[in-house]
Amino acid sequence: MILCRQPWAAAIDKAVFPGSQGGPLMHVIASKAVSFGEALQPSFKTYAENVVKNAKVLAETLIGEGVNIVSGGTDNHLMLLDTRNLNITGKDAEKVLDSIGITVNKNAIPFDPTSPFVTSGIRIGTPAVTSRGMDEQAMTVIGRVIANVLKNPKDETVLAEAAREVAALTEKFPIYPGLQY
Repeated sequence: MILCRQPWAAAIDKAVFPGSQGGPLMHVIASKAVSFGEALQPSFKTYAENVVKNAKVLAETLIGEGVNIVSGGTDNHLMLLDTRNLNITGKDAEKVLDSIGITVNKNAIPFDPTSPFVTSGIRIGTPAVTSRGMDEQAMTVIGRVIANVLKNPKDETVLAEAAREVAALTEKFPIYPGLQY
């Protein structure tokens, strides 16, 4: 979504419609309205600050565990890990982390020597865990779990313990607090 005023509005409208923008979709418009409403709340600023704090702690923890972050850290909500020094591809890292309950995306790194279908990295973000109420202490646990799994992707004992730690965190920070599953 591009929000702007004159003199750019007419030029942007001409550039995106009708070529790359379709017609109005009411359900999409409604979801954007809800999102903007949330962003207008004072609590959203705190949430956004916590997302960045969590990302910084997660990146620092991963670096401390010997995991390479492409940019050397983060100043925003995400980080790109270069998994080559851990002898695991992005594709395999994504798969093994998913098996213990951590969702990441395989992602190409700058000048990636592997194919886009395999990759040498993974992308990790903190908005979803922050929405669950996870804090900097939880990011330290997550960082250690990720590093341990990426260093030992075939060790069933490590994977089982990691899955238990992830389950304990998700139980402590449920998606819908108060809801019995």
